Amino acid sequence: MRIKKVLFFFLIFTLLILSYFVYTEVYKKEKSMNISENINEIILDENTFSSNTIKDVNYISRDTKGNEYIIYASKGEIDINNPDIIYLTDVKAFINLENSNTVNISSDFGKYNTKNFDTIFSKNVIVKYLDNKITGEYLDFSLESNLMVISRDIVYTNLDNILVADVLEMNIETKDTKIYMYENKKKVNIKNKNWNGHNQKV
Repeated sequence: MRIKKVLFFFLIFTLLILSYFVYTEVYKKEKSMNISENINEIILDENTFSSNTIKDVNYISRDTKGNEYIIYASKGEIDINNPDIIYLTDVKAFINLENSNTVNISSDFGKYNTKNFDTIFSKNVIVKYLDNKITGEYLDFSLESNLMVISRDIVYTNLDNILVADVLEMNIETKDTKIYMYENKKKVNIKNKNWNGHNQKV
């Protein structure tokens, strides 16, 4: 009888020890799985953030008149707060007009709206069409209104003249151009390439 009791308690003790080890191993495994899942979530978030940067950006848009607007960039970064906006680096754009000449634009940086196609070009801005060249530091272009406004250190060069001004506004279809200074007291500087006299100011 005594031996039976001893065996009974021994079995109970053995079961308790086994239960403890089984529980400990399961708990460790579950904890390890939870940690792994959390790490994966963090990695996923980091990858999602880095995916806001796009290499070799290329957008093509057309309006109802048949005008085509093509813009390229070596890199683009989508605005986290507004996914319609993308910031561009090393920008080149081509405005192919149905009833007028193509306009080429390049700049170091840009800001492009994928919804309405409005674009801001900044730093080392160069605009070329036919024999005309315009340089500046900032260009605001609206495809909807067919208007570009170039400002900051404007130099406009054609076959005959070189003009230096603060602002140049141009209708990209008609090429109607308005050149002026911010201050009324200051005048646009015009130099005729074929004349060796003093520059003209208007």
